[in-house]
Amino acid sequence: MSDASPLLVVENLSKRFPSTRGVVRAVDGVSFEVRRGTVTGLVGESGSGKTTIGRSVLRLVEPSSGKAVFDGVDLFTLPPKEMRRYRRRLQIIFQDPYSSLDPRMRVGAIIGEALDTHGLAKGAARQARIAELLTKVGLQPEHARRYPHEFSGGQRQRIGIARALAVEPEFIVADEPVSALDVSVQAQILNLIQDLQAELGLTMLIVAHDLTVVEYLCDDVIVLYLGRIMEQGPARAIYARPRHPYTKALLSAAPVPDPDAERSELVLEGDIPSPLSPPSGCVFRTRCPYAKPVCAEGDPVPVPVTGVERQLSACVRRAELEAEGVL
Repeated sequence: MSDASPLLVVENLSKRFPSTRGVVRAVDGVSFEVRRGTVTGLVGESGSGKTTIGRSVLRLVEPSSGKAVFDGVDLFTLPPKEMRRYRRRLQIIFQDPYSSLDPRMRVGAIIGEALDTHGLAKGAARQARIAELLTKVGLQPEHARRYPHEFSGGQRQRIGIARALAVEPEFIVADEPVSALDVSVQAQILNLIQDLQAELGLTMLIVAHDLTVVEYLCDDVIVLYLGRIMEQGPARAIYARPRHPYTKALLSAAPVPDPDAERSELVLEGDIPSPLSPPSGCVFRTRCPYAKPVCAEGDPVPVPVTGVERQLSACVRRAELEAEGVL
């Protein structure tokens, strides 16, 4: 059973990228928690800031402001030498398993590189650890002698997972871990991630645009739009009854395997606005079919949903829409 206490607490995380046309607000004041031993999903359309959040937490991208308190320590305040020590506890599984693996290195060297960096194993112990990791992710020990190009996409992602597990991390960011894979192998990798998370007691942050992936893997969900949180809370509660129009629209667009299942249709019109000049007030209002003038005022933040523990919604008209039966 997972501990209810948070392992990671993110507060007012913002990331801005300068461009020739202005400043891109990739992430804008995001706050959330990831509970110890659980899986939290970051979901939203392309350009919502999912990957930037995941990489900022690990400081693969330096945040513009905010905090990321991991096990009581703000990672954003650590000097490079101290942050390097923490990298053993925080790892990442990349989206593209081919480009994230050095084609000039054999698989054994790729996995063993982390062991060397942190001084975890040498000689026979190192080789045994590499063989153990390959076996754990469903590959063979002799695969250590091969190069990445000799494997399929699914096998390469298994190698990436083995590399992330090599240093026995506590927290892993999985950035769209199956989006670059054939549909036929996606389920295999999802099952592997689920089994490893349960076996090792990992805490994970999953970046995904596929709501079926999030529903399958995650305990909690954070719904993002244009760098801001629209809704967050327990996955079961959000999938059963979304409390923000954007979440409802995403769920309406997701395929349902049961052709006889009833579903509400909420089709979004237009494209996501430019992060160079986001709309005032609720950033989703320009595409929301329920928007009113009040939605252009203020800066809505996620507030608790009455009667549902830990579920929050950033819709200023939520109470009205609930009364109308829309949400």
